[in-house]
Amino acid sequence: MTTAQLDKLKLELRRGVLVLAVLASLKTPHYGYSLRKQLHEAGVDIDEGTLYPLIRRLADQGLLDSEWQQGDGRERRYYQLSELGAELLEQLIQEWQTLNGAVTPLLTGNNDKEQN
Repeated sequence: MTTAQLDKLKLELRRGVLVLAVLASLKTPHYGYSLRKQLHEAGVDIDEGTLYPLIRRLADQGLLDSEWQQGDGRERRYYQLSELGAELLEQLIQEWQTLNGAVTPLLTGNNDKEQN
């Protein structure tokens, strides 16, 4: 497998996880840079070219509310989960936990269901 092929697979794996991480982080208001910093500190690196279009898409889908606020001498657009976004986040968390519970035993070789 080439490095390019591996990078493509890694990107596919990260895409959905990034949506979940961004939605979870926006339970509290953030502007773009503060959100990126929080994600980075949590071990989720995301570049600006990925983060800002993702935020705009989530806002366009009604999952985020936003408002301009004055901070540090300039206005910043702060984003936070909308009511719809909070509902979706709960559903995605449940799905994540279900998938994680199913995949972890496969990854570790501890698949108890495989007793035939």
